[in-house]
Amino acid sequence: MECSGILFIFADLQGLREDDILPKAATSRKPEKRANLTSAKGNGKASKGTATSAAFRDVEEAIKEYEDRKASQLRAIKTTDKKVLREMLYQMVLGRHFEEKCAEVYRMGKIGGFCHLYIGQEAIGVGSMTALEPSDMVITSYRDHVQAMVKGLSPESVMAELYGKEGGCVKGKGGSMHMFSKEHEFFGGHGIVGGQIGVATGMAYAAKYKNTGQVVLCFFGEAAVNQGIFHESLNMAELWGLPCIYICENNRYGMGTSQERAMSASSIARKAGSYEMANEFVDGMDVMAVRAATLRAIERARNESRPTLLEIRAYRYMGHSMSDPGNYRTREEIQKYQERDPIVLFKDSLKEAKVLSDKDFEQIEREAIEATDRALKFADESPFPDESELLTDVYA
Repeated sequence: MECSGILFIFADLQGLREDDILPKAATSRKPEKRANLTSAKGNGKASKGTATSAAFRDVEEAIKEYEDRKASQLRAIKTTDKKVLREMLYQMVLGRHFEEKCAEVYRMGKIGGFCHLYIGQEAIGVGSMTALEPSDMVITSYRDHVQAMVKGLSPESVMAELYGKEGGCVKGKGGSMHMFSKEHEFFGGHGIVGGQIGVATGMAYAAKYKNTGQVVLCFFGEAAVNQGIFHESLNMAELWGLPCIYICENNRYGMGTSQERAMSASSIARKAGSYEMANEFVDGMDVMAVRAATLRAIERARNESRPTLLEIRAYRYMGHSMSDPGNYRTREEIQKYQERDPIVLFKDSLKEAKVLSDKDFEQIEREAIEATDRALKFADESPFPDESELLTDVYA
């Protein structure tokens, strides 16, 4: 099931069915017809009967959705500054190259511990965070490398942190899961599922109390929605009128468990209706739809001091972490979603809109590769922290 990008305010939800509001898919190319599409349950067996399932729809419908999504993206591109569009594409391409290189050096043993990659979800971080002011605050979960770079942390400082090196953004003590930068108002990087949601609510309360004008963006996965802190935070944020935007990055799997097996209600956005909070479904494969939805939420937060819940549906191509073999999904399922790749869709739209040329695309690709190579070189050459630093800045 995909998202349509339709705005949901609580008063508008009455009488709508799930099929009325689910997002439209963004495909990178028109899919070819296949005799059998495999089951969404990831059991490796071909589905019987029709070619549609909870994960896949009719091919002709997917082609139509591709054209609809592209048309919508083209309209948004026409009203957006060219420099912003170029930066958005660069950040998405950089994020993809950076994470692919992380997977490579992890297998070489240069990155230790857990490592959760963002491949496939770039449109969410880039689309939402490029809508922020530099002073706005961001807090996220452990899938944080790309988001840290979009917020302003250098690729060098992020890669060095992954290596556990002194040149990392927290001097090698945080590793993959705990990126921080007070300078850039980026507050992690949290390993406890849903733990950052309560912290974000407190950050938004502080911003309102001090009248700083800041907005808080809080990212979390769909598995965190089942935690009590999610519901407590949404209730408090709406009750107190806090400038917090809660972004559920719904990539369909909490570790190896599909959303269908873990959640009785398929619509996460609708859960905000219990607290009369503004909420919206967004197609997480469409960077322009993500940006537009975030801009609406920012306006609500900054000018009305009201929170918003965004459910942004995408699909992670990699496993939950580098240690996840992904046996709960079929290769066909992953390939099907790769046909809707958010970077390819955005590049196709920019090309059709004549915003960027083939030379521009080549230059962006080159810049992203060079930035990733510089980050690797810096991380390799950066020393490990001295033993005397072991307990520095440790408070618990």
